[in-house]
Amino acid sequence: MFSLLSRGISLMSAWIAPNLRGFTGSRQPMVWLAAIGVGIAASIGAIVFRLGIAVFQMPWLGTMSEQVATAARAAPWYMVLLAPAVGGLFVGLILQYFIPGKRVEVVADVIEARALPSHQLTMRIGLGSAFVSALSLGAGASAGREGPVVHLGATLAAALTRLLNLPMAARRTLLGCGVAAAISASFNAPIAGVLFAHEVILGHFAPTAFVPIVIASTVAAVISRGWFGDFTAFVVPHYQVTSYWEVPAFALLGLTCGLVAILFQFGLIGTDWVARRTPMPLILRPVVGGLAVGAIALAFPEILGVGYEATDQALKHQLPLIIMLALIFAKTAATAITLASRFGGGIFSPSLYLGAMTGGAFGLIAASVFPDMASSHGLYAILGMGAVAGAVLGAPISTTLIVFELTGGYALSIALLLTVSIANGFNRAIHGRSYFHWQLESRGLFLAEGAHRRIVRNVSVTDFMRPLGAEKTPQPMESEEAPRLNADDILEIALRRFDETGQPRLPVVSRTEPPMVIGWAHQIDALERFSKELVEANVEEHQ
Repeated sequence: MFSLLSRGISLMSAWIAPNLRGFTGSRQPMVWLAAIGVGIAASIGAIVFRLGIAVFQMPWLGTMSEQVATAARAAPWYMVLLAPAVGGLFVGLILQYFIPGKRVEVVADVIEARALPSHQLTMRIGLGSAFVSALSLGAGASAGREGPVVHLGATLAAALTRLLNLPMAARRTLLGCGVAAAISASFNAPIAGVLFAHEVILGHFAPTAFVPIVIASTVAAVISRGWFGDFTAFVVPHYQVTSYWEVPAFALLGLTCGLVAILFQFGLIGTDWVARRTPMPLILRPVVGGLAVGAIALAFPEILGVGYEATDQALKHQLPLIIMLALIFAKTAATAITLASRFGGGIFSPSLYLGAMTGGAFGLIAASVFPDMASSHGLYAILGMGAVAGAVLGAPISTTLIVFELTGGYALSIALLLTVSIANGFNRAIHGRSYFHWQLESRGLFLAEGAHRRIVRNVSVTDFMRPLGAEKTPQPMESEEAPRLNADDILEIALRRFDETGQPRLPVVSRTEPPMVIGWAHQIDALERFSKELVEANVEEHQ
């Protein structure tokens, strides 16, 4: 009997020992403990960030609440017009003199840090980006607060991984922990935070990453609820599907939301393209953009800031059809101008906003056509939130969970899943990528192989550079340390160099000794050449 027991213990030891060695060898115990620290840091960062927005809006709105549109209606018209521009002046000064890349870092930079170990999320840029974003949103810029919080959470996680000197796999896991904790604290949505980190940032669902990410998200949710209370972001009435004959209407709503998501992204891309082609000092870009946003806000104060007040009104039947339709266009324009003008902020809240307006308007129209069959247009607004946001972010699974947790309702699961999936599929068919991946591709980072990958490898700087005029002779570089491009560098290198330096143009030098400047490469020319080649490749493939 004793020998059997001893043999059983030996077999169990032989089974367990290798697993424990692998568990400790990959420093998983340390990762689990670090996940607690990341959850605490990210949740505190999210709380401070939201307080920062409130502090910056206090001087011109006289309130720290999220009822921005109501406060703006009571404020003098000149305050609404000028506040975003004044905030833009400070944003421009900070970008010009204190941010190395001349831009605020966003969620796409977190994805890049996961894909490229060489891309560091530094505390200086992370905290600077968070400060600029809080200032931007507090001044009335039309953008979201979740993107900056995600970047801040990831930055804090990256700082901790460097301090602990963890292996690369563990660093990527903790990056996901920072993102999950940020989403959890910002939205009071811990489940969605876990899925968002896996779906968007890590790009996989690894069992080893799941536990620490859940730990970080849970810790952040507990701290956030302790500070803000255990409330969902939107408190909405109880909605339910009236009839399953509405399923075709849900599918049509998915197509409609997919179209809105596509137009929203092309609006962001097109406005950014125009802004890059417009010669203007960096300091003045946010000022001009702020004036434009302020002018729109004179007619539609609902577009100011994060916009949760208007989103909440759409969910509660408090907006008429004509206003919701108008706000779709006004919010799209205001957000596109905001981001193209180098203000800080994200696209998550605007996507939810546009989805709520689209769904609410669709529901009102459906109710007028089929009054006895259509559900409440508040229900359609909820479905629209998930559909537009899921398509823009390229995250249908986590977005569905975020909407569930934001609204506190799971009774709409069938309708929401159908609507979100159709919108996401439509966006993929037309736009081909999420907005985050477009941002990465504009910098020369391609995470999925395809025609675009071939283009950036085959096009060289000589294909789009502007040579010196015939009357000018090549001159040597003034400084050996100055950023430059070689004539035979490929497009991928050029796009990366533009992003790293924050410069709209770079000198092109020869490989002679000493290197001679033989022309100039402009970022807008590089992007235009890439777009042209990509369109030609798509036409050839689909004919």
